Amino acid sequence: MYGNNKFVSPLRRPRCLAAAAPAGKAKLTHPGKAILAGGIAGGIEICITFPTEYVKTQLQLDEKANPPRYKGIADCVKQTVQSHGVKGLYRGLSSLLYGSIPKSAVRFGVFEFLSNQMRDEAGKLDSKRGLICGLGAGVAEAVLVVCPMETVKVKFIHDQSSANPKYRGFFHGVREIVREQGLRGTYQGITATVLKQGSNQAIRFFVMTSLRNWYKGDNPNKAMNPVVTGLFGAIAGAASVFGNTPLDVIKTRMQGLEAHKYKNTMDCAIQIMRHEGPAAFYKGTIPRLGRVCLDVAIVFIIYDEVVKALNKVWKTE
Repeated sequence: MYGNNKFVSPLRRPRCLAAAAPAGKAKLTHPGKAILAGGIAGGIEICITFPTEYVKTQLQLDEKANPPRYKGIADCVKQTVQSHGVKGLYRGLSSLLYGSIPKSAVRFGVFEFLSNQMRDEAGKLDSKRGLICGLGAGVAEAVLVVCPMETVKVKFIHDQSSANPKYRGFFHGVREIVREQGLRGTYQGITATVLKQGSNQAIRFFVMTSLRNWYKGDNPNKAMNPVVTGLFGAIAGAASVFGNTPLDVIKTRMQGLEAHKYKNTMDCAIQIMRHEGPAAFYKGTIPRLGRVCLDVAIVFIIYDEVVKALNKVWKTE
């Protein structure tokens, strides 16, 4: 103490000031790591969840005007297994597998590239910018990968419903589609696909970014347990399902074997509303909900764990 002034040692500063100190700048993920990790995550995930994707697509293609072939999810599974065996639930897997690896690679690569440009000085990405980055990632994957691969997948699954299936495999199917319809045949429903994928990833990354920021608080480099990552991913997936299932239904119809009935995306929506009612826009929601929640949870868990492993052997900073 000097006179009436108290001297406080720096070692005895109030704890509240020490707690307010920044935790450091968030570490950025190199887009190259994101592409590799995303591809690995996408390939593993689709092998696990494809049967639910098959059932969802069948229910969406099962129009009321036919009349309906399936009474529900269980009946769809039962009829498929009775007619084609358990492997019938994996019809079209090859087309989706070939697409899932590059799709996830493009999605995470573009997201990390955009987010690295949009983070603040502390390296933090807020939820609004996360939404914009997710939108960009969704549009990129739709144009480069999803639309052609999803079109082939839907045609494969729809083809199985016919009396005499004509596609013998992935490459044979692609060759036949291109021969009959040209490259445009693999880009049916491009508008609906861009809208669906863009909104999908915008919603998912918005929710995921918000939850990550909430969990990490003031420490952007706080480690996340895989269980927590999976839970957040499932929530993000559920949000995207309720947010854009109508677009998914429209996209599926625009890519099916009866797509010629529709003039364009808007006409497809109008016809569904006119002939089947608003409930038709949510056909396949339950199987899609189960698949997407599991899908997004698995992808984010595997992606994060692969990135952690890559950070140990691939130094980019």
